[in-house]
Amino acid sequence: MKVTILGSGTNIHPTRAAAGYVFETDRPILLDFGPRTLSNLLKTGVDRHTIQHLLFTHYHADHFSDFIPFFFDAVCHSKFAAFRPDLTIYGPPGTKRLFRTIFRTFPNFSDTPFRVTLQEVKDRPFAIGATWITPLPMTHSDQQVCLGYRLEYQGRSVAFSGDAMASPNLVTLCQDADLAILDCSFSSHQPGGSHMHAEECGKVGQKSHIKKLVLSHFYEAADRSNVVAQARRFFSGPVLKGKDLLTLQVGRALPTSIGK
Repeated sequence: MKVTILGSGTNIHPTRAAAGYVFETDRPILLDFGPRTLSNLLKTGVDRHTIQHLLFTHYHADHFSDFIPFFFDAVCHSKFAAFRPDLTIYGPPGTKRLFRTIFRTFPNFSDTPFRVTLQEVKDRPFAIGATWITPLPMTHSDQQVCLGYRLEYQGRSVAFSGDAMASPNLVTLCQDADLAILDCSFSSHQPGGSHMHAEECGKVGQKSHIKKLVLSHFYEAADRSNVVAQARRFFSGPVLKGKDLLTLQVGRALPTSIGK
């Protein structure tokens, strides 16, 4: 299993795209689609027109907004260039209402040559091809459900917190995972609300006995701090600071970076 970080920042960050990740198992699976992540997807070599499965943690703009140009491009491509396979969108409760409104409101979004299926998920595992996916609700915002996801393929596992504060569900999601990608919005010296800081990420990693911890979703203040050292105060395993286009071969020792 391979995962590439398309965006390791937040909504408006001077050097990082917002949240987005592409998993490659027996097929590509896109997880979140924040601003500027579509441009990074084009750099990965993954053909965007072959992507049939999108997972969303929630619908704050920094996790969602590049879906709009992606979908418009898919419609144009399938009408005027070539066949595009069907698309399935998975997300928390409210997904169907949101996307039906988008498809009804945006020009050219309602009449697509390919089928779009909307699946609302919460805490029941499901399969995409040979990949087993477990969603769990995270603690983030009172206004909407935010999901974390665990992906398992050929004996390897990756846990992804989405936007989250530390919680029993997050520890369960990460339990014994080969890799956990956690929301590290803040430095431990400047904690904030609705997200974790670096020490909390380390504590979750240690409690859940993960093998490798990747910190991501940085606000600028966290970027200026040594978040890796802060996480290592509580987590004894390997810690990486995520960056855009960082690619991790899950179960192997060394990450790579596309184009760097």
